[in-house]
Amino acid sequence: MYISYTTNIFPDRCIPTLFGDYSAIVTVDGKKINLSLWDTAGQEDYDLLRPLSYSYTDIFLILFDLHNPLSFRNVVSKWVPEIKHHCPNTPFLLIGSKLDLRDESLERFYSKGMHPITYDQGLSMSKEVGAAKYIECSALTQQNLKQVFEEAIRCALGLNDLNKKKKF
Repeated sequence: MYISYTTNIFPDRCIPTLFGDYSAIVTVDGKKINLSLWDTAGQEDYDLLRPLSYSYTDIFLILFDLHNPLSFRNVVSKWVPEIKHHCPNTPFLLIGSKLDLRDESLERFYSKGMHPITYDQGLSMSKEVGAAKYIECSALTQQNLKQVFEEAIRCALGLNDLNKKKKF
């Protein structure tokens, strides 16, 4: 997702990594921002290593696949508890990914007795877990992709402003 956002190109293949990072200068609300993104592996094998990358994180993006109910349940069972344990005061956005497949895959999912996650379900989950915002997006079509990162930056800058005020 971050590659698609920073390059405006959807990668033709996904290369799994333990930790991926990318930096870019972006403009949000007329301000130039030096954006550093870290993508961490979600596999259970890395549960002990992943939190090592959390130091100095201003905001988290918790992603789930709109077409994968297990991915959605992992928001509550895995990701939110992990983040709140290691970074209890760091805000996070809840992001429903693969929005481009929602309409295309309905028939296939229904035939298997499955149902994609609806917007209302995602919004409800975001309120339940205390996310700063809920957004659905597609890295492939870039629908709402810019909004995801702009909202994350705004939220992170707000956090930084609050922290600076507390120090004086």
